[in-house]
Amino acid sequence: MELQNKTAIITGAGKGIGKALAVALAKEGVNLGLIARTASDLESLQQELGKTYGIKVLIAPADISEQAEAAAAVSKLIGELGSADILINNAGIAQFGTLMDMDPADWERIIRINLMGTYYVTRAVLPHMLEKQSGDIINVASTAGERGFATGSAYCASKFALLGLTESLLQEVRKSNIRVVALTPSTVNTELAEKAGLKIGDEDRMMQPEDVAELALATLKLPKRVFVKTAGIWTTNPQ
Repeated sequence: MELQNKTAIITGAGKGIGKALAVALAKEGVNLGLIARTASDLESLQQELGKTYGIKVLIAPADISEQAEAAAAVSKLIGELGSADILINNAGIAQFGTLMDMDPADWERIIRINLMGTYYVTRAVLPHMLEKQSGDIINVASTAGERGFATGSAYCASKFALLGLTESLLQEVRKSNIRVVALTPSTVNTELAEKAGLKIGDEDRMMQPEDVAELALATLKLPKRVFVKTAGIWTTNPQ
């Protein structure tokens, strides 16, 4: 599928996978609406991509775990872009600890951002896709949504739930020509992973954000008659 002149909204776009996704789509001539909590990250990316690729790059700093902020950000971006052909729900946080040791407020914060944030943004974008009977939604989940591990109860719960949300949404919107895809990367060499205490390995061997972006791009470029339901991506040899 040709992507040039399409419009995409990306959450968590300021750093890591989100930034790599923005760059990859900009190279294809896609106009961008970028959401993240840190305005300075978005402003830097806006200047870089707009100047380099000659596309529209609009930004909306927001905390998507708050429904009103998520809805306002989407409304602003679609109002200025004119449409939303692609939505990539990438925003997420990670924190680990045993179920008993982890503070309930931290546990809930992970669920609110990783799951509820995705729900709020999707709920705001979806009516526009339904109206034109077309669209692509990519939810960046994790291999942590396929298998649990000690100290990962909050993060795994959020990603298991995200896969369930993705599957259910897919069944709701397929007949409206809307494709819904889940990406399930293993550990990616990002600031988020490092701060969460994950072993990210050598940079030349560990999965990079650009690898995940390349996979997302491949799913979007498939002919509209087909889609990838779930796409996993793993580091070949992280040791």
